[in-house]
This record gives sequence, structure tokens and C-alpha cells, in this order.
Amino acid sequence: MTEPTYAFAPPAVVSVPVLGRPERFAVRRIYCVGRNYEEHAKEMGFTGREPPFFFLKPADAIVVAPAGQTVTIPYPTLTSNLH
Repeated sequence: MTEPTYAFAPPAVVSVPVLGRPERFAVRRIYCVGRNYEEHAKEMGFTGREPPFFFLKPADAIVVAPAGQTVTIPYPTLTSNLH
């Protein structure tokens, strides 16, 4: 069987380290929960009694911080409402 030819290269596998192990964990998608606590709902302009909502992010949206460290994620200078 021959290898397929792609019009564009397939994306690289996104993975994160597994703490205390040599293996890595492959990430295919990121499941998120929004408006999941009262203060967050209020800062979004809601009363805090609405149910949370669920959404997905692509695997390449993940940012890995080394164990025990934090990272700063830059965002566009015109952004005024980043959650």
C-alpha cells in the first residue's frame, strides 16, 4: 500500500507531558465549560443563575507551562475583554 499524498501537510500531533512520567498525552480536542461560577457569570453581564455552557477548542490552542512555572500568553493589543 502506498502512502497518501496530501495537498497540505497534516497537522502535527499536539501533546502534553504527563507529570512524573516519560510519556506524553496526545490531545485531540479541549472541552471547556463557560459561565461555570457566579463571579464569572456576573463579569460576563449575567445574573449568576444561568446554567453553564460548553464549547470546544482545537488542540493547537493548548499552551504547556513547565511544572511549577507559569506562562504569559500574549493577546492582540486591541483586545479589551479576554476570558
